Formats: sequence, C-alpha cells, structure tokens
Amino acid sequence: MINWDYLGCFIILGAAFITDIKTMKIPNMITVSGIVTGLAWHLLTEGWAGGLFALKGAAAGFGLMLVLYWFGAVGGGDVKLFGGIGAWMGTYLTLSILMYSIFAAGLIGVGVLIWRREVFSRLRGVLRQVMGAFILRSWNPVRAGTNNQLQIPFMLAVLPGAILAVFYLS
Repeated sequence: MINWDYLGCFIILGAAFITDIKTMKIPNMITVSGIVTGLAWHLLTEGWAGGLFALKGAAAGFGLMLVLYWFGAVGGGDVKLFGGIGAWMGTYLTLSILMYSIFAAGLIGVGVLIWRREVFSRLRGVLRQVMGAFILRSWNPVRAGTNNQLQIPFMLAVLPGAILAVFYLS
C-alpha cells in the first residue's frame, strides 16, 4: 500500500535534490509548493487535525532550520524546504530527518576534507580559535561567506537523511 505522505514528500525532495546539485539553490516553486501541498493534503484527508499536524511539522522544520540559517550553516531554500518536509511528514519525522541530515552532512564534510587533504589544517585552525577563546587572546571566529569556506549542496545529506529516517522510524 502506498503511503501518500511519504510519496508527496519524496517528490518534493527529488525536485529539490536535482536543482540543488545543479545550481546550489532550491527555488521557491519547489519549497512553497511543498508547504502548500502538504498542508492541503493533510487538511483534505484528515480534516482540521491533519491541518494542525502539517502546520506544527512545517513550523518545527522551518523554525529549526531558520536558526541554522542565522548561523550561516544553510541557505534560505533549505529553510523553506524543511517547512515543506514538515508539512508532509509532521514534527517527529521532520526532526528525525533533520538529525539524520546533519549527521550525513558531517560525514560528507569530513570525507571532502580528507579527500582534499585539509583535515589537519582545518583542525589546527579550529584548535587555534578555541585556545584563543580560553586564553582570552585574539578571538577571530570564522565568518560565513569567506572564500575559504567549505560548501556542499545540503541536499546531498538531506535525501539520504530522509531515507534513513523513514526506513528506521516507520
């Protein structure tokens, strides 16, 4: 039997994956339609309780990703996409997808650093920053948007994170 919630969510994730890999952006057409269709689906199939389920999920996904956006960890498209994931999947699965995605992004990031042979130079820089904070000397936090910043499309981690969350929690 088809779980329509999962299908709707993975259609949105598939479209976001393709555009994020190609352009490092997720267009509003995908993210906003994910939120609207998820909310509409749950309203139509489950009534007001379903609408509340979708609204809480969208708020949880959007809200947590907004915090990551403020720290420069993700882009605006990722924030809105997690609102769409939340509208389709609800709070619990959205938070699980977010957790698995962050874990997968960390693994991908470490893999890229190893491949580029930058692990030790990056670790030295982080250690220098932490020690500077403890000794109260010069504290220069790494700023988002610098040319030296490692960037990967977050969808490389979100799609596997969503698959793992659905597989393990359903």
